[in-house]
Amino acid sequence: MKLNVFLALAIASVAFAADIKQEDGVYVLTTGNFDDFIKENSAVLVEFYAPWCGHCKALTPEYAKAAKTLADEESDVKLAKVDATVENDLASKFGVRGYPTIKFFRDGGEPSDYGAGRQAADIVNWLKKKTGPPAADLKTVDEAKKMADKDEVVVIGFFKDQESEGAAAFKKAAAGIDDIPFGITSEDDLFKEYKMDKDGVVLLKKFDEGRNDFDGELTSEEVTKFIKENQLPLVIEFTQESAQKIFGGEVKNHILLFLKKEGGEDTLEGFKAAAGGFKGKVLFIYLDTDNEENGRITEFFGLKDDEIPAVRLIQLTEDMAKFKPESSALDTETIKTFVQDFLDGKVKAHLMSEDVPEDWDAKSVKVLVGKNFKEVALDKSKGVFVEFYAPWCGHCKQLAPIWDELGDKFKDKDDVVIAKMDSTANEIEEVKVQSFPTLKYFPKDSDEVVDYNGERTLEAMAKFVESGGKEGAGAPEEEEEDDEEEDEEELPRDEL
Repeated sequence: MKLNVFLALAIASVAFAADIKQEDGVYVLTTGNFDDFIKENSAVLVEFYAPWCGHCKALTPEYAKAAKTLADEESDVKLAKVDATVENDLASKFGVRGYPTIKFFRDGGEPSDYGAGRQAADIVNWLKKKTGPPAADLKTVDEAKKMADKDEVVVIGFFKDQESEGAAAFKKAAAGIDDIPFGITSEDDLFKEYKMDKDGVVLLKKFDEGRNDFDGELTSEEVTKFIKENQLPLVIEFTQESAQKIFGGEVKNHILLFLKKEGGEDTLEGFKAAAGGFKGKVLFIYLDTDNEENGRITEFFGLKDDEIPAVRLIQLTEDMAKFKPESSALDTETIKTFVQDFLDGKVKAHLMSEDVPEDWDAKSVKVLVGKNFKEVALDKSKGVFVEFYAPWCGHCKQLAPIWDELGDKFKDKDDVVIAKMDSTANEIEEVKVQSFPTLKYFPKDSDEVVDYNGERTLEAMAKFVESGGKEGAGAPEEEEEDDEEEDEEELPRDEL
């Protein structure tokens, strides 16, 4: 009887799944079928998307490819998606604030956030880590070669005793890296095939040297560091697909070559030739400026069309800093010298600034640039309220007419200045802008800087200014729900 009940439940489960619409192997979930689907399947990856979202559109073919791979392997893992602009209750229930948001549901429990790349291989590898052992047990040379052929990067641990401390450290490292497949073996044939005469770790890749052998102390921390330093090419093209790996890596110093890829082969070769001596210290990246998706990044570095090709260096620390070489030459030796001087602390951070407009103070809202910021904003004889904006930012455009009204309201007050600064073209040491618009008040007779997070209405901001920045500043805002313009508000820090 128990067996018959089990079979009935299994058949019902299959029938239920069959009734749900699929698009390219991905289940389409709604409020009506979501809970049952999650309960009936032991492992489900769900993408909450918006039809208009560019990142969602780019993910669609990779997500479908991952679903097909898992189906071909007869995996129990299911891939599903939810149109969050239609299924508002589901989106709210799972805290969806941006698109795409991807969550993993295991055995009907609370979901965890997906944290790997957005290519099919990344998705599949991440799911295998979450649903299986951190490292596949390799028994034959063919199994190892099949694994190595399938992915760009694989890591194999060679341990005669898989219960040893070294093997445990390797497995711990494997469990913590979601986007790379790991294997482990104790077989003599594999030791011989890969020329391993003792326990160790080998990273195999389809670029650069092709293989890296770990030679440090066998701890999970050291193995993880070794993998992070070697999993990327010496020179990598910046794309939406590679961004996750670039910014998720251990190396936080990035030198970028901006060029038109077509016709820029010689420049790129010279750039690649400079990279070898800086492995693990500086990541070499190039961007195709003919790709419209890279336009925001080019603007972020203040580069004009007539300045390209060019290189810039960025240090992704808490106080993000950019560096510009003195020479515009792009030969190998010039690039090597620039990078080494940066590492030696000989290069000062580069702060962009436009020239001061002749009519910067002609209107009620004063125009600030890097070159006149200190003179105006840090003038202690006045209270100065500054909007740091981006020309492309939707929220900044909405605020613009209100900000102009605020300027008109205080235009006759000698000790109040309402100002604005285009932070895509101007940078200052005193303020680090993380999103747009950023509003900061510099009080009269004070060195204090007050962040304004109150309502963006004329009445609220006027009251704030009249109080000398003491009333109505508001608490730091929580992240707003994503909409078509929300994507534009954030400074493209994670896209360089």
